[in-house]
Amino acid sequence: MADIFDEVEEDLRRARFETLWKKFWPVIVGAAVTVVFVVGGWRFYDHLQAQRSAAAGARFESALRLSRTSGTEAEAQFAALAAEAPSGYRILARFRQATELAVRDKPAAAAAFDALAADAGIGPVLQDLARLRAAYALIDSAPPAELTRRAEPLATADGSFRHSAREILALAALKAGDRPAAERWIKAIQDDRESPQGVRGRADLMSTVFSASGS
Repeated sequence: MADIFDEVEEDLRRARFETLWKKFWPVIVGAAVTVVFVVGGWRFYDHLQAQRSAAAGARFESALRLSRTSGTEAEAQFAALAAEAPSGYRILARFRQATELAVRDKPAAAAAFDALAADAGIGPVLQDLARLRAAYALIDSAPPAELTRRAEPLATADGSFRHSAREILALAALKAGDRPAAERWIKAIQDDRESPQGVRGRADLMSTVFSASGS
């Protein structure tokens, strides 16, 4: 008897399924086709992006090699990448283009780094790096006050580039003949346990020169 009831219930389920299928099969099939197209399109987009990234990476490496022998040509290649490459390589290319430009035209390089610093799309860390590179580009030509204006905001206790910024500030103070300010920034470098060895070594050298020259 139980088997009969089971068979009846199975028939009812099958009938309900057939009714629902006849009613909704266009929707179900349409949804399935949409999913297939969306997944396929996304994978194709990923494939194209991977190809573009690989091609940009190869061009970037080629420009880096070229920079060892012909900075002007490398600068042109980096400029092309900055205009055409995917976003990651575009940012790298803009930095490298400005770096190559600094070899022949430091004010123009500083302007290129300033443009990067003003671009919120690259993120605050890279913006600060661009500000630092702009200050370095001008270190031999800008007035001490200009170098101080550029570097001091980067020299905070938690700044990512505080060590290099403090070194620029010490050099700017020396350039201005402001020995107390130079000593203050040198001490800030020496007191910071995270100061890189190179920056610390140059600060120690300046401190030794100060000690030898007397007050």
